[in-house]
Amino acid sequence: MREFFKYVFATVIGIVISTVLLVLLFVVIVVGVVSSIEGDKTVIVDNNSVLFLNLDQAITERTPDDTFDNLPILGSDGAKSIGFNDIIKSLKKAKTDDKIKCVYLSVSSPNAGFATMREVRNALLDFRRGGKKIIAYSEVYTQGAYYLASAADKVYLNPEGALEFKGLSSQLMFFKGALEKLGVEAQIIRVGTYKSAVEPFINDKMSDKNREQVTAYVYGLYNTFLDGIAQSRKIPKDSLHRIADDYKIQQPKDALFHKMVDGLKYKDEILDELKSLSGTEKKNNLKTVTINAYAKNVNAEKAIDNDTRIAVIFANGDINGGEGNDESIGSERISRTIRKARLDKNIKAIVLRVNSPGGSALASDVIWREIVLTKKVKPVIASFGDVAASGGYYIACAADSIFVQPNTITGSIGVFGVIPNFQNLLNNKLGITFDGVKTGKYADIMSVNRPLTDGERLIIQTDVNRVYDSFISRVAEGRKKTKAYIDSIGGGRVWIGTDAVKIGLADRTGSFNDAITAAAKKAKIKDYKIVEYPEMIDPLKSLMENSSDKVKTYYARKELGEQYHIYEQMKSAIAKSGVQARMPFEIKVK
Repeated sequence: MREFFKYVFATVIGIVISTVLLVLLFVVIVVGVVSSIEGDKTVIVDNNSVLFLNLDQAITERTPDDTFDNLPILGSDGAKSIGFNDIIKSLKKAKTDDKIKCVYLSVSSPNAGFATMREVRNALLDFRRGGKKIIAYSEVYTQGAYYLASAADKVYLNPEGALEFKGLSSQLMFFKGALEKLGVEAQIIRVGTYKSAVEPFINDKMSDKNREQVTAYVYGLYNTFLDGIAQSRKIPKDSLHRIADDYKIQQPKDALFHKMVDGLKYKDEILDELKSLSGTEKKNNLKTVTINAYAKNVNAEKAIDNDTRIAVIFANGDINGGEGNDESIGSERISRTIRKARLDKNIKAIVLRVNSPGGSALASDVIWREIVLTKKVKPVIASFGDVAASGGYYIACAADSIFVQPNTITGSIGVFGVIPNFQNLLNNKLGITFDGVKTGKYADIMSVNRPLTDGERLIIQTDVNRVYDSFISRVAEGRKKTKAYIDSIGGGRVWIGTDAVKIGLADRTGSFNDAITAAAKKAKIKDYKIVEYPEMIDPLKSLMENSSDKVKTYYARKELGEQYHIYEQMKSAIAKSGVQARMPFEIKVK
């Protein structure tokens, strides 16, 4: 009887818990639907409004669905984000919108890459050409924040604030010492003297070749950074270099003295100036609309009903086999999307927007094949974002034309493989040994509990060489160069956008919109509608499928803070097994 009641009690408890979970799930779905309905509503923009442009939010390739942003879901920080293209479209619309009188730019520490920031910065400069003012204000400007703010008509800093201006630096992390202490050997097989993705496993500092390419790209980024500020602030570039090199901006008054800012003001003074620019009386509240709300208005406007279309296909994140998601490139999903666009008679041209450090060589080749087939029937133009390197370059090398920003990181034409050997760790440190039977000499090739034999290493090296040969062949064919020439500029070397144009890996520097214009011109169309692919994953589906990952990420970010990127690099390093066409390092420029 006692056992009977125990099982009954356990069953009741199980039913109660299941019911509670189902009710919570139902509430989440209902609130999500309501939030979606509310979120889809456009906002009313009053006359004499100020467009509030918050650039501290994450600037992504596409604006994610924010249905569940405000729900108290574990692992969700509710942080806003917006696609760079929505910022560009919104600023273009606001330029001629009589209700928008000026822009208030707020930025302290932008969450975006250098090429993305340049796209946004150029959109700010274009807005100013319409005769409207941009006021930038912050208590603290990091270097990236100041790069964006310098595009404003007036740049203000809090009297007790800070402006960071010290030059750029890039640090790489090496795991050799840690692996040796753990008793783990990273068995490396690669092609390319610059393919330094493997260096963290076998070195404790940069090789000469790696230092050469890192120096080149950091100085390339720095030159574009200084050029933009010099033009906007009308300060000679060499003067800016000296200011940074001598660390002359240590206090707010230094920033004012060196003309980096136009004034030291408090928030209330900024609001008064915005009221003056917008024609609002001092006693009245300022009428504002956020860039996120305004972007929804712009996207909600009824597009011209046009069967002539240009498809923009976003390829964002690491490249892997399978479906992927909105933050990674799955070869199945992207290749299917390209194929669908190729067969759609209404789509006259394709713009492939790439922001990827690469990944699986096989998955990259699957996507490349679809681009080759599509190019035969309609124009394909590639637009590169912050990074389009290794596999990211592979998938786009067959395009009719490649557009880069001057500070895009690209190239890295090389291949590598990493096979860990845990024998020392398992045998000598943990006391674990292995024994078994095999029917052939290579039946257990790629085993991680012992070192590779010479024969196995030769087999894998041959495969890596084959993949590299295919890689440079694809690039040579797409760029109309010889294999020998591509090999000479390949070898895993990373190039900055301006240099990529000079050596023929790209056709010209230009914006995302320039690439769309080029696609229309090549397709010989003038009136067209832009459609974006692939369709973004339903937020509820994403929530249910990735909730555990989001919780892990949430707690990791919370505990590690600014050091979270180190954890990401270690996690990424562990995952790099098999043949990879990937960036030779994680770019973290400060």
